[in-house]
Amino acid sequence: MSLFLLLIIVALILGIIGAAVHGLLYLLIIGVVVLVADLAYGAMRFRRGGRRHRRMR
Repeated sequence: MSLFLLLIIVALILGIIGAAVHGLLYLLIIGVVVLVADLAYGAMRFRRGGRRHRRMR
């Protein structure tokens, strides 16, 4: 969960810097790509979250 939140924060920071600073549009694009990848990662973890198998003795 902390990796998910860290990547969200990084994506937001890159997006803000990329949008605010003239000539750094590529940072905005990198921020969007990181955000999309993070949301896909979060969706995969959420989808299989409750299905952990326990070992029976």
